[in-house]
Amino acid sequence: MKIDITHNQHANRFETTINGKTGYISYQDEGDRLVYDHTIVPSELGGQGVGSALVKHALDYAEAENKKVVPQCSFVAAYIDKHPDYQHLLI
Repeated sequence: MKIDITHNQHANRFETTINGKTGYISYQDEGDRLVYDHTIVPSELGGQGVGSALVKHALDYAEAENKKVVPQCSFVAAYIDKHPDYQHLLI
């Protein structure tokens, strides 16, 4: 399934809406670093890779913007542990 993710800069989050349900990863922009604090995926969207897609998108954004990442959210931390290509983004 293709997951379209948009950057809602006003709300400081990356989000996707599928079948009327919205999942998102929120962040705090602290200049040279992004603090990813919550990954929210409604139960109706669980098990479809939505959370992982959101985290990957957020990490790719941080890399493109040359920012470091603080994974306050345990889901983000676990994703980085499983995908060592993103380790260099950690402070």
